[in-house]
Amino acid sequence: MGRPASLSMGLSCVGRSGPRPSGAWRGWDVGQGARGAPSARGAKVRGTPRLRGGLRVVAGPGPTGCDAESCPKVEKPLDAAAPRVDPRCKPVDVGTDLVDWRKPLLWQVGYLGEKYDEWVHQPVDRPIRLFHSDFVEALSKTAWYVVFLVWTPVVLYLSWVSYTALAQGNTRLFSSFTTEYSIPVHKYYFPFIFLLGMFLWSLLEYLIHRFVFHMKPPASNYYLITLHFLLHGQHHKSPFDSSRLVFPPVPASLVIAFFYGVLRLLLPEVLGLSVFVGGLCGYVVYDMMHYYLHYGSPKEGTYLYGLKAYHVKHHFEHQKSGFGITTRFWDHPFRTLIPEETFEKED
Repeated sequence: MGRPASLSMGLSCVGRSGPRPSGAWRGWDVGQGARGAPSARGAKVRGTPRLRGGLRVVAGPGPTGCDAESCPKVEKPLDAAAPRVDPRCKPVDVGTDLVDWRKPLLWQVGYLGEKYDEWVHQPVDRPIRLFHSDFVEALSKTAWYVVFLVWTPVVLYLSWVSYTALAQGNTRLFSSFTTEYSIPVHKYYFPFIFLLGMFLWSLLEYLIHRFVFHMKPPASNYYLITLHFLLHGQHHKSPFDSSRLVFPPVPASLVIAFFYGVLRLLLPEVLGLSVFVGGLCGYVVYDMMHYYLHYGSPKEGTYLYGLKAYHVKHHFEHQKSGFGITTRFWDHPFRTLIPEETFEKED
């Protein structure tokens, strides 16, 4: 017996009018990790196993009145009318909450001061309005496929431009310092330069996530609190808002142009472009993967399954660690890896 897609197993939170089935972390229990199947509070589930199609194996009295031990196990559909509510999601009481949810939040959060850090890390399952203007509000929201449709053609075009420019044989490394010992950069090097750009992006992804997105703004600084909420705080406050899981193309263009300018200053034009296009591809992969970690259902034991468990714990248990999205690699040298033993701790 199947279940409607809207009632798929996973995490649900309390929203405006009480608990509702979740559409985020689809097919996922918030505590799931590499070891066992932790519960929503982070402890291992040692009870009833779950099957596909929303079925749970249960033991109970049968038609002959047999007890739980002697009676054969039967499959019983989960109660669709009883949604699972994660205890870490806070209900929003519009009358007593620290902000007025009936108005745009961006210009309110700066007044929270010392209460902001605790408030922003109490996730809710309801949309957030940031701006008064409908036009600006629309620009702050982006469907996941928009990032792919906008930037993939750019990556392909710039890759072709870089390769054909390298094929001319005029690009040399260190030519601005010496012509005698400069190193020619052949077109066959392009795939490796491209991969270097993706690798550098993974480091940049970590650094931005840790030191910009997770900075702790001073309680007395209204503007830094507001900036933090705009950049990343709103995502931790409402992690299930699918329209704000990827970076909107308009502000992304400004950031991308900045990094392109930096590479142009540091490297020869064609070489800098080749590194840049690899980094741009890394960014597209990052945004797509971030969306998938919230809404996808990776197969148990896969790389993406482990990343999803890791990212869930970053949102709900370890906001000050676990900053890797596409990879946990940089969490190792920077000592921000989520410890394995915390996967089994009791809340």
